Amino acid sequence: MENENVSAVAGKSKAEDLILIEEALKGKQASYERLMKKYYQLIHNLVYRMISRKEDVEDLTQEAFIKAFNSLHNFDKQFAFSTWLFKIATNNAIDYLRKKKLATFSIDKDFDSEDNDMKFEIPDNEYKPDRLLIDEQMKIVLDQAIESLPDKYRLVIVMRHKQEKEYEEIAQELKIPLGTVKAHIFRGRELLNKYLKDKIKNY
Repeated sequence: MENENVSAVAGKSKAEDLILIEEALKGKQASYERLMKKYYQLIHNLVYRMISRKEDVEDLTQEAFIKAFNSLHNFDKQFAFSTWLFKIATNNAIDYLRKKKLATFSIDKDFDSEDNDMKFEIPDNEYKPDRLLIDEQMKIVLDQAIESLPDKYRLVIVMRHKQEKEYEEIAQELKIPLGTVKAHIFRGRELLNKYLKDKIKNY
């Protein structure tokens, strides 16, 4: 009997999600917000269990929703939205961990060996002479994208990503609720993502 009740609840939840997804795809912003509100804590907890840097959990949680919402038209309705969202969040966290591991691995670190001059060197097979120029151009495009944001979104994006302030610090300095800070950063990232899609696709 209990299993039947669980299945019924799950079925109802899936049906509700499908309605919200259809509304969201038609441009109803409130439906996106309801989906996010419904699953935010679950995704946050999932990411928290995977990531050791607590200060990055909020960012990765928001990124997962942004990726999901931007790909919502690809969602296969025969599956549960929660399952699809969990997969996106998990892959996003794994990508973060992989990049973090690569970024923190020092190729100049000495090996523990009798030969103290021994270094670990990796040939740069991917070197491109114009890589620095492209990186600089992308930085300019990103700065332009940030400048295009409405003031309330631009300010929190700059404080979070350029000044590397914590959410709580931003809320305190701007004297606005923490929830408002999170909402503005989320919306700002959405707008940045839309702006940058066409601008950087050729890089």
